[in-house]
Amino acid sequence: MRTSKLVWNSLGLLLLVSVVWAQANAAGGPEEAVAALEQKWLQSQKTNDAALLAPLLADNIVETNEEGKVFAGKAAVIADAKSVKWSSAEYVNLKVTVFGNTAIAIGGFNGKGTDAKGKPVDVRTRFTDTWVKMPNGAWECVATQTSPITM
Repeated sequence: MRTSKLVWNSLGLLLLVSVVWAQANAAGGPEEAVAALEQKWLQSQKTNDAALLAPLLADNIVETNEEGKVFAGKAAVIADAKSVKWSSAEYVNLKVTVFGNTAIAIGGFNGKGTDAKGKPVDVRTRFTDTWVKMPNGAWECVATQTSPITM
């Protein structure tokens, strides 16, 4: 009798663990969640819509751009994002690595457009974005850095 109960309890536990594991994998892991947020960021660049970018950024985000200029705070980063109107924008080789509640996204960015003065821009950069999972469960970018790629 005890052996039968032990077998059924073990099978029940195995079933429960399998269901939890399947739900976790079906929902996608944190790598997929952050990659999707990176795609929203790219969409904000493609459509020149900074309103799409705002919810992705922590209030105290820090940006270092390819010229070495530092922008502190969400308003400053959004203003910098608005300074270029992209006619084309793409990410290359996006990769996300997660360390607990922190994720690092790296990749390349290729874009063409015009700056605030109407001057054409054609950039190829590498970027590193640092994301943190906040207490409310949302991922927010807390730091972003770009470096030019010279050809």
